[in-house]
Formats: sequence, C-alpha cells, structure tokens
Amino acid sequence: MKIAIIKYNAGNICSVDYALRRFGIEPVITSDPEEIGGADKVIFPGVGHAGATMLHLRQLGLDRTILSLRQPVLGICLGMQLLCRHSSEGDVDCLGVFDVEVDRFIPQSHADKVPHIGWNVLKDVKTKLFDAEIEGRHVYFVHSYFVPLNPHTAATTSHIHPFSAALSKDNFYATQFHPEKSGDTGERILKNFLHL
Repeated sequence: MKIAIIKYNAGNICSVDYALRRFGIEPVITSDPEEIGGADKVIFPGVGHAGATMLHLRQLGLDRTILSLRQPVLGICLGMQLLCRHSSEGDVDCLGVFDVEVDRFIPQSHADKVPHIGWNVLKDVKTKLFDAEIEGRHVYFVHSYFVPLNPHTAATTSHIHPFSAALSKDNFYATQFHPEKSGDTGERILKNFLHL
C-alpha cells in the first residue's frame, strides 16, 4: 500500500511519518502531483498559518491536486481547516471540500485559554474513520481556530463551546486533533484510515 504525505510549508509532517513507520509503513513525503495522485491513501497534515499556507499550495498547484483526489484523504489539524470553504485566519478562501467557515476561539472568561492545548473527549463519533470503541476516548488538540458543528461533523468535543473534532464527506476525512500524538486511540484511528 502506497501512502503519500503531502509536503508543503507546514509543520508536523515528520511526526505523521514516524507514526506510520511504527506500523511498518514507509510513506512517501512529496509535493509531486503524480505521486500524490497515484497513492492508495493520502494524508494532508499541517501546523501553520492558513493564509500563508493556501498561498503556497496554490503556487505549487497542490490545491487542484487535492481537489482531484478520489482515494481516501485524511486532513489533520491545519489540513482539516484548509479543506473547509474559508478561514478567518488570514481571511483566506480555502479548498471548499467542506462548505463551512473556520473561526477563531474567542475567550468568554479568564479561564478560557487560546490556543486550546490538551486532551479532550471525542463524542458523537460516526463514519468509518471511527469505531464504537473510540466514543469517549481522549485525543490531543493544539489549535486557536475551530470548525463549528455542521452537517459534515463526524465527531464533536468542546472548548469554550462545542465544535467539530472531525469531519467527513465522500472520500475526505479530517481531524482537528492530532491522531499521531494521541496514543493508543490515535493509533487506532490511523489504522482505521489505512483500512478504508
């Protein structure tokens, strides 16, 4: 099985690579459209700024490449946000797979911390990315922007208010949390993706 990790100007690619290698998989880290298109599964990870990253993706033509993919695709953290219609981070139009806006967390009290960093419980899980045993498990988040609940929400959690912990539409799956940093639960989710 060929797994492609999309290479672009965003962090966190190496940790996803390492997580897959623990399963005995040697992914290809690439920005080559042909290699990405020819993979059995594609992972679109990322940590960075939405505005600068979308500019970079467009310069490389990776925006068109991602939208053309028909195999299972997993967006992680910034990757999930960039699959949405628009992000308030940089006021930028994104890829539009999920027709929803990405918003910034606004603290409602002194106790509300932004960025949101830590372990949260997954609730209301659905889609093939998760199984029944994932419900109620903890996963690891690091983010200042969030995707509101919407028809594509595949799991929820809460920080300041409820938000989408995961999204799903057709062959596109996405998690706001980092499965590669979420221990046994994250490993299970990655394995579920690899078995799609």
